Amino acid sequence: MNLPPLQSWLTLLRAPGIGGVAVARLVATFGSAEAALAASPMSLRPLGLGDETLQFFATGDPEGVALDLAWLERPGRSLLTLEDPRYPQRLREIASAPAALFCQGDPDLLALPQLAIVGARSATPQGLENARAFAAELARRGLCITSGLALGIDGAAHRGALEAGGMTIAVCATGLDRVYPARHRELAHDIVREGLMISEFPIGVPALPEHFPRRNRIISGLALGVLVVEAAPESGSLITARYANEQGREVFAIPGSIHNPQARGCHRLIRQGAKLVESIDDILEEIAPQLRQRRETLAASAAPEDPAQARLLECLGTEPQSFDQLQAACGLDAAAFGEALLALELSGEVAAAAGGAYQRLRVPA
Repeated sequence: MNLPPLQSWLTLLRAPGIGGVAVARLVATFGSAEAALAASPMSLRPLGLGDETLQFFATGDPEGVALDLAWLERPGRSLLTLEDPRYPQRLREIASAPAALFCQGDPDLLALPQLAIVGARSATPQGLENARAFAAELARRGLCITSGLALGIDGAAHRGALEAGGMTIAVCATGLDRVYPARHRELAHDIVREGLMISEFPIGVPALPEHFPRRNRIISGLALGVLVVEAAPESGSLITARYANEQGREVFAIPGSIHNPQARGCHRLIRQGAKLVESIDDILEEIAPQLRQRRETLAASAAPEDPAQARLLECLGTEPQSFDQLQAACGLDAAAFGEALLALELSGEVAAAAGGAYQRLRVPA
């Protein structure tokens, strides 16, 4: 089968009986998606492909690929394959990285430092408020909030980030032509407008039970760490936490009442070594080394002085200012302001003061 590069990738992504790891191995073995599809059955069979997959390679799925292509034609939609430099590096490094990501929104958000927030669908009012408040404050500090668009904690986390003027990424367990759950349709539209929705599943793929654990490995793989807000003992959020451990990510958990069944999963995680979280500082101090490393990497290839940080320091002066006052004075958008503030905190230039204010520590003579 001889197809152009994009159609070749879309065909491979629809092949039955193989996942993202196998697709990546095929492309690496033959040098390109086109070459993999054009390879002979004799050269494909030793790679462990079954008869159904080999037959698919001979015929493809032109109707399915046509759906993908039609969807991709609309503005704000893209496909990031492993060959694309915009494919997120942290996700590329996990053992089961998806071969490609369908994106709707701003794919540049994938390069931002991310904190995943997950938890129970049937969350308590306090759990929902915790998720919203933590997401909002972390987003203000320059972190992109990643979650799975599910009911309960996921939805509250996405909303908290958006309400704070921050960035959020929704990782979906369906094709991006549909919203699951349907009651989050309006939230999904808000995320597309202000953030990003991604999925490894082609257009038209419905929500199936086995898709959700696959989605969860992407949520944890993208993030510096995973915060579990509420979780029952058999919650899918614990699967995300397990993936985070396997991928070398930090795991955080908010404790709750011993009488709340939705707190038991968090208590189990804490007993297993997750960091108990009472404030965002508990999270920031744990991920600070990774944020510093990222900042140093960016600084090595960037201009000597970051304009956003310089503007923030100029506006802060010598007197403490509240978060909102400082952002208004700087005139920076929420994402640039949050990332600059976080970088200056990590470098020791700025510190949090009483009452949620910020103070410059190193004042030039």
